[in-house]
Amino acid sequence: MIKLNKISLASVGLVIGGILFVVGFWAYAKGNSTLNLVGFFYGFPILLGGFAFKSSEVTPTPVLVAESAAVVNLRKSQATPTQNQLRKDVTRYRYGIKAHLDEVLEKVGMSPTDEERPKLIGIYEEISEAETTKGAYSLVLRFSSTLMPFEVWIEKQDKLTKFFGPGIVAVVTELADKEVDLRLVVAKA
Repeated sequence: MIKLNKISLASVGLVIGGILFVVGFWAYAKGNSTLNLVGFFYGFPILLGGFAFKSSEVTPTPVLVAESAAVVNLRKSQATPTQNQLRKDVTRYRYGIKAHLDEVLEKVGMSPTDEERPKLIGIYEEISEAETTKGAYSLVLRFSSTLMPFEVWIEKQDKLTKFFGPGIVAVVTELADKEVDLRLVVAKA
C-alpha cells in the first residue's frame, strides 16, 4: 500500500511537469498544435510549481529504531493526541516551513537564529524505563544541537513540558556528538 504522505509532491510535480513540457516541445517540432498547447500551458506551470515546492520542501525525519509490537500496542492505549500528531507531522514531507519543529523551538526560546536552531535528525518510540514513568509510552525526538549548549535544554525542559501539553513530561538527555534526545513521556496519573 502506498502512503501518500511519504511521496514528495515536489518530485511528482517535477516529473509530470517535465514530461508534459518535453511533449510540448516535441509536438511543436512536429507541428501538432493541440499537444503543443497541452505541453506548454499545463506542463510549464506544473514544472514551475514542482520547483517551488522543492525549494520549500522539508523531508521526513528518519525513524531511528523500528517500532515493536509492544510499543505499537502501548501507543494505541496511552499516546496523547499531541504525540500522535507530532509523530505523523515529522515523518512526512512538509512544505512552507524552515525545518521540522522550527515554530516549537522558536516559541520556547530555543531558536535565536536559523544557524543556532537545533535540528531534528531522528525519531523513535520506546517504553519508558525511568523510575517515575516506568512502563509509559515515550516518543523520542533526537536533535543535533551543535550551537546550543545542553544547559539551555535543561533550562527549557519545563517550558517543553508545558508546550507539549497536559499528560506529557519532557525529559532531555545529552548524547555524544552534541546530540540531545527529547523524550515526550506520557505522565502517570
